[in-house]
Amino acid sequence: MRKIRVVALGVSAAVVFTAAQASAQFPAPPDPGAWVGTWGASAAGPVPGTDNGYPNFSIRNVVHTSVGGRSARVTLSNAFGNAPLVVGHSSVAVSAKAGTADAKPGSVKELTFGKRASVTIPAGAEVQSDSVDLAIPADSDLLVTTYVPTPSGPVTYHPAASQTSFFTRDGDHALDTAGAAYTETTAVWHYVTGVDVRGSGARGSVVTLGDSITDGVGSTGSTNRRWPDYLADRTKTFGVVNSGISANRLLLGGPGGAGRNALARFNDDVLTKTSVRTLIVLEGINDIQQDPHQTDPAAITAAYEQLVARAHAHGIKVLGGTLTPFKGWRVYDETLEATRLAVNKFIRTSGVFDGVVDFDAAIRDPQDPLKMRAQFDSGDHLHPGDAGYRAMAEAVDLARL
Repeated sequence: MRKIRVVALGVSAAVVFTAAQASAQFPAPPDPGAWVGTWGASAAGPVPGTDNGYPNFSIRNVVHTSVGGRSARVTLSNAFGNAPLVVGHSSVAVSAKAGTADAKPGSVKELTFGKRASVTIPAGAEVQSDSVDLAIPADSDLLVTTYVPTPSGPVTYHPAASQTSFFTRDGDHALDTAGAAYTETTAVWHYVTGVDVRGSGARGSVVTLGDSITDGVGSTGSTNRRWPDYLADRTKTFGVVNSGISANRLLLGGPGGAGRNALARFNDDVLTKTSVRTLIVLEGINDIQQDPHQTDPAAITAAYEQLVARAHAHGIKVLGGTLTPFKGWRVYDETLEATRLAVNKFIRTSGVFDGVVDFDAAIRDPQDPLKMRAQFDSGDHLHPGDAGYRAMAEAVDLARL
């Protein structure tokens, strides 16, 4: 995917570190005044049935910060479009109240791109806004609003947002403070894929690359209880950018909103994120449990080796997350379980990763280690619930970020 960068004018013991960390050379942390990623969502595909785009729609996306700052910039995407996307007007604001489209009075800031309010995003590309001065609290909701005046082709989106956002079909309301015009809701994010902040004092960003378990499926909606959210609550000194896509795989692309495979999307969803210091990888269970089932552990572990090599080439530390239990899930069988166990053994013992976050150990049932502990299970035996996601975040040793 092409990226147009418009320059602004103004169970904690489960983490084990290996020899790879000692030999890897990582750059010094960025200056405290540098840009840091505070929120992200991976573009996963085109919204079905949007060949005409969303002409005359204003969409108010609700996104949640990890770290705060004094300035912000926003990334908008037409990654899965097949025609130029004209964004006629856009804005960023601090939310006035959870569950509403109301902005905090005085916080609505018009976004510009090379000092122009309108921007045309080519098919397959994304754009980054100029910087706006805005006091952004940590651990808070922002409203990123886009107005598209004309037909555009398929709309790029992130389907499993676990967050209610708002929209109207009634023209340009990008600069509205009151949310009264936003009479409809949506459970997905449209167009927006990143928010950076400056002046946070953060030491950099952590990217979490994964599937629905990183995306937060099974957590309580609109409460920010995904495991990367809990990690952000714990660390405070790093921005956390969530690059999970539900149904995503390491090796095969999925239909609809399942996204490109992790190797294919790695540049866009990891390497181009802002001030990335550390990558946490939790992916592979879908390769095993989705049809066609990948039962050769070596195919999965070879993908890990590629991800680590590419991250290291850019000075990014990589922590490998063990695959969590799924006994009781609808396709579970002994062959698939044997593959998961072999992959986890590789993650723990190979030394490929700079460290290991043992998510498996953090949430498995001590009485039956092949299944998730009941109080951590969302109910489907694959996805954790809120308590499970909290336990996963607590398994990350913050000193190793």
